[in-house]
Amino acid sequence: MSRQELFEGVLASLHETVLDDTLWPATSRLIDEAFESKGNFLVTGDGTTPDDIDIFFARFCFHGQRREDWEQSYLKDLHPVDERIPRIRQLPDSQVAHVDSLYTEEEKKTSLVYNEVLPFTNCRDCLNMRLDGPRGSRIVWVVADPVDGDGWSSARVETVRRFLPHLRQFVQVRQTLVDAQALGSSATTLLENSRCGVIHLDRRGQVLEASDRARDLLRKGDRLTDQGGLLQAASAEDDAALQRLLARALPRFGGQGESGSMTVGHVAVSPRLVLHIHPVDGGRIDARASRVAALVLVIDPASRERINPELVSAMLGLTPAESRIAVLLAQGYSIADIATATGRGEGTIRWHTKQMFRKHNISRQTELVRMVLSLSDISRQRI
Repeated sequence: MSRQELFEGVLASLHETVLDDTLWPATSRLIDEAFESKGNFLVTGDGTTPDDIDIFFARFCFHGQRREDWEQSYLKDLHPVDERIPRIRQLPDSQVAHVDSLYTEEEKKTSLVYNEVLPFTNCRDCLNMRLDGPRGSRIVWVVADPVDGDGWSSARVETVRRFLPHLRQFVQVRQTLVDAQALGSSATTLLENSRCGVIHLDRRGQVLEASDRARDLLRKGDRLTDQGGLLQAASAEDDAALQRLLARALPRFGGQGESGSMTVGHVAVSPRLVLHIHPVDGGRIDARASRVAALVLVIDPASRERINPELVSAMLGLTPAESRIAVLLAQGYSIADIATATGRGEGTIRWHTKQMFRKHNISRQTELVRMVLSLSDISRQRI
């Protein structure tokens, strides 16, 4: 099997795994085969210090076998004393760092993790990466030592780099399903979910089925439509981007499609919809969805629990501009999206965000989002 075929096999398995966490060990085994590595570790979560960490997802796998004992031991006892962790947090997004670059020469002589744990876990020659995750979270991925002991050639490292956008997309879509309480759903049962819109597409991009929420959005046609049975964005600019995304997800001449995300909107309608387009091997998910080639998850921030900006301002002591930004962050918008929606520069949005951090003695976007979301019950009672 060629290297490209192995890579496409990994993507196909990843697309299935996003619906079902229990499939991750099988995907991890394919990753090891494609990258010629002895194992890989994936952790998503948040935290600025070893004593302040919130893990959303952790999988340590070797040869397709999950090691929960290693996960618990490392995260509980070794993570706080692993000298490389603060340096991984500071890595630029998607930069591949060899483990040796994350320890000082003195630490290489004295570090418990470097001298005992890494050799034991086949990670003395590992690669380490940090990616920006959804809502300000972090994704940390470690690829263990090469199986042949020949080190990381430039071709092998490039294969790892190629995979990073797909890994980020996996985490993004998985988090969307978690938020919608739909993790573990099949393609068919997703249609019954009331927390997000779901659209089934065939290989030609034709809409096969849509959930009630998605059908309502398509019927309105102000941001997303299905004219002629084909999924389209109302804005010409958005539609051009959407068709490019669909072409990658549904390649005309076969091959493994690529997942992707975008937002669609209209100048007269706010907010923009968030779309996650996800290729599916329908026959392997459930028989009824055998014609389904891609799932489209549609998130309408306006349909989420409404949070009153005035209440946020009063309860958290924020200015009107700050409270509006805080609410948009809680609704899942990125800094870039908020800048577009408010007509301000990204630097201005970041400055306001930092002011909110300072007021509440916090340092992470996820902490701010949690504070805002904690007000949703109060907000709902007042509306």
